[in-house]
Amino acid sequence: MTQMFVASTFFGAMSLAAAVDSGEFGPAGDRRILLVSDNAALLEITDPLMEAPGFEAVRSRFDEVVSWNELLWPFHPSTWQPRPQDVLLLRRLLASYWSLDDSPLQIVVESVQVPPAKSLAAIFEDASITVYSDGLMSYGPTRNSQPREVATRIDRLVYLDLVPGVEPLLLDEYDVARSPLPLEAFRAVVSEVADSLDRLLKPRLDEGIEEAPLLLGQYLSALDLISPQQEDELHASMVRAMAARGHRTVLFKPHPSNTRRTHLRMSRTAQELDVRLVLLEEPIPAEVWFTVLRPSTVVSCFSTGLSTAAHLYGIPVACVGTEMLLEAVTPYQNSNRIPVTIVDASMPRIDAEGGLRPPRFSEERLHRELAPLLRTVSYCMQGAAYPHLREAAVDYLGAHYDATTRRYFKRRRLTALHLPGALPQRSSTNWLVSGARKVRSVQQTVFDRKD
Repeated sequence: MTQMFVASTFFGAMSLAAAVDSGEFGPAGDRRILLVSDNAALLEITDPLMEAPGFEAVRSRFDEVVSWNELLWPFHPSTWQPRPQDVLLLRRLLASYWSLDDSPLQIVVESVQVPPAKSLAAIFEDASITVYSDGLMSYGPTRNSQPREVATRIDRLVYLDLVPGVEPLLLDEYDVARSPLPLEAFRAVVSEVADSLDRLLKPRLDEGIEEAPLLLGQYLSALDLISPQQEDELHASMVRAMAARGHRTVLFKPHPSNTRRTHLRMSRTAQELDVRLVLLEEPIPAEVWFTVLRPSTVVSCFSTGLSTAAHLYGIPVACVGTEMLLEAVTPYQNSNRIPVTIVDASMPRIDAEGGLRPPRFSEERLHRELAPLLRTVSYCMQGAAYPHLREAAVDYLGAHYDATTRRYFKRRRLTALHLPGALPQRSSTNWLVSGARKVRSVQQTVFDRKD
């Protein structure tokens, strides 16, 4: 068998390496190709993933590492899709280009819903498909229904267990098997990457920045979740919160898509508060910094890094802005709703004055309710694709729709789905009276104009 692993992020590549190490894809012997797809918006000014510091530590698990970007140039891998009439030709060309024989092909992809995974699934129509997930979005519903010719080939979901006690809902409608990735295997890969970067990271350690709080940036305005001004203020509030708690050195790891504008705003805030803001701009996953620097706290909005810090490394975490983002995430079906819900319900919240509040759910309630809460939110997001979740959603809302859980739902959504918590229905009499008043108002306007 030939196994083709597709990675668009360093985190994803480390996840695949850990899956291979733990035996998720069988013993050594099959041919393994790592297909790297850089999906950054501006590829010309972004360092290729294959050239990232520490990436060599991941390469050893694969027989070959090839660039999807180089093959597709000048097209962008996140938007290019094959035309139906070209699929057969492309399959022959790529099979020749990659020396694929007639043996079975297994494609291991991050998200089968979008390119490049969607493109590869269409080209290699006989390949089996395994989906691997490394983020919090996998705990929510599948964004789009898959064509039958794709859905029937998905055999498994391999995932990093970032929410203990909760199984991902992704692809649940297709009844695929689920395989949690051993956390020890992932931590071992991260440690290997960190060890390979010893020479690069030593100057950083000499700066005396170990055990300082670490802020993780997110690109929210680029996703049209909030305005650029709101995004900058949210990041600046993290600096103010750490200063209010007495920290004089604060680390900031920007998201690869963060703009320079955000860092400049944070720097100004830090200067005003006499705080040393250290920018971690090396293209290194946050988990490597967790291993090397052992930050005292990790703060972000709803980054997956909050979960890896808390559950993989035992580092205290805090979130900011989740209540605002629960309102800002639109439409309701937006896949970011699930990560925001998980973080808001399960993690401590910190305000700009440094006040730290406990998670909205107590530990007992979290253990009892988080899974049904996520399934209910998921049903509200994609009810047509998940009708089997309706009964559980009705039961959960009937028993637990209260001041705490209300923020995770929109009443108009509950009303449209006829669920507990819906808006009161106006009686037919009230509807007729209201309609008659509108008719009389229009008539009066017409008469007034005639006069």
